Amino acid sequence: MVRHDPEVDAWFDRYDNPQKDLVLAVRDVVLEADPRVGECIKWQAPTFTYQGNIASFFPRSKKHVSLMFHTGAALPDPSGILEGQGSTSRSLKILDSDDLTAKTPALQGLVRSWIELREGEGVDPS
Repeated sequence: MVRHDPEVDAWFDRYDNPQKDLVLAVRDVVLEADPRVGECIKWQAPTFTYQGNIASFFPRSKKHVSLMFHTGAALPDPSGILEGQGSTSRSLKILDSDDLTAKTPALQGLVRSWIELREGEGVDPS
C-alpha cells in the first residue's frame, strides 16, 4: 500500500491543473518503487525523498507532467527517458496515461538507482 503524506494530500486538494489526475498517477508510481521513498512539499511542490531529494514535480506544466530529478545526471538512464544536458538535473515528461504505463519500469528504475547510490555512499539518513 502506498503511503501518502497528509501535507502533500492537502497540497493536491488545492492543486488546480488539467494534468492533476496524471500527476497523482505519477506520484503513486514513484512511491510504489520502494517503500522507503517519502514525500513532502519543498519549493512549493511535491518532492520525493530518500536520504535527500530525489525529484520534484513542476506544478505549472499544463500539457504534460514534468518531474525534475535534482541530480538526475548522476543516475543511470538506460531507457533514455530523462531530458537535459546540464551537469546536475534532468527532467522527465509524461504525456498521458499510456506514456506513463510505458515509462513506469524505467521511472521506478531511476528511483531505485537513487536509493542504491545513496546507500552506496553511506549517507546518514538523519
